[in-house]
Amino acid sequence: MAKEEDLDTNFSDEDIAKWESGELGMSAESVQVSTDSDALDKALGMQPISIRLEKKLIENLKRIASHHNIGYQPMVRDLLNRFATAELKFILKQELAELNEQQRNSESTAPVEEFMRLRNQA
Repeated sequence: MAKEEDLDTNFSDEDIAKWESGELGMSAESVQVSTDSDALDKALGMQPISIRLEKKLIENLKRIASHHNIGYQPMVRDLLNRFATAELKFILKQELAELNEQQRNSESTAPVEEFMRLRNQA
């Protein structure tokens, strides 16, 4: 298997257009199964994990994924990404609200005034 540094990345605009249109790379001859899962994981930014889930939950996830014509693992990955993004937004909004509240409750702006005074002198 070719290493990343061995790959020619100097493609012409014509070659790029052929790849994007599907003229190149869509034939069975273009397909190769990767035997280097570590390199594939690294290239995709993936990290394999192990997690124990109830059998019924896995069955339900597989049924839902099948209904949507996708694999259950990519679906679970998407669900986790959506949850993590939503939860981080919620946490950041809470933290911002707390900071704004602290700022409103702050009686003294002396540190800011001192900073601005020193900055204006420079």
